[in-house]
Amino acid sequence: MRLFIAVMLSEELQKAFVGCMHDLKKQGVEGNYTPAQNLHMTLAFIGEYSNPEKVKRVMEAAPLPPFRLAVSEKGNFGNILWAGVKGGQKLNAYVKELRKALQEAGIPFEKDKFVPHITLIRKTSARKPYQVRLPKAEMTVKKVSLMRSEIQNGKPVYREL
Repeated sequence: MRLFIAVMLSEELQKAFVGCMHDLKKQGVEGNYTPAQNLHMTLAFIGEYSNPEKVKRVMEAAPLPPFRLAVSEKGNFGNILWAGVKGGQKLNAYVKELRKALQEAGIPFEKDKFVPHITLIRKTSARKPYQVRLPKAEMTVKKVSLMRSEIQNGKPVYREL
C-alpha cells in the first residue's frame, strides 16, 4: 500500500485554500486542483510499504510538540503550484526526528529536502499571467496522520489509517 505521513489541515485552512483555488480558476488557471479533503502537508513520503503498524509504532516513538502552522508564500516545483507554510523550529526539528526514526527502523521514505508546503494544483497551466492570493490563515498542529493513497476512478483518495 502507498503510504505517507502528513499533517491534515483544519477546516478553516481547507476553506481558505479552497477560496484561493476558486480565485485561480476564475483567473483561467487550469490543472488538476487538489480536492479540499486531500489538502495536507507531507512530512515523509513512504510510498509502497506493506507494514503500516510498524510505521505507526515509529510515529508514536517520535513525540510531536504542538506548533503553529501559518501560510507563508507561494511556490512551485515545475508545474506543481503550492502554498508554503511556516511551522518554525518545532516543525523542522520534529520532521528531522521523525525521518531519523523511520531510517533507524528500516522504513524507506523519500529523502528529499523538507520544504513545508501544501500542493494546490498539479499540471498547472495558464494562458495569461495570474496572481496567487494566499489567505492569511494558521492552525495549531497537535497530531500527524499515517495516510494511505489509492487511485479510485482515476483520482487520488487519501485515507487516514
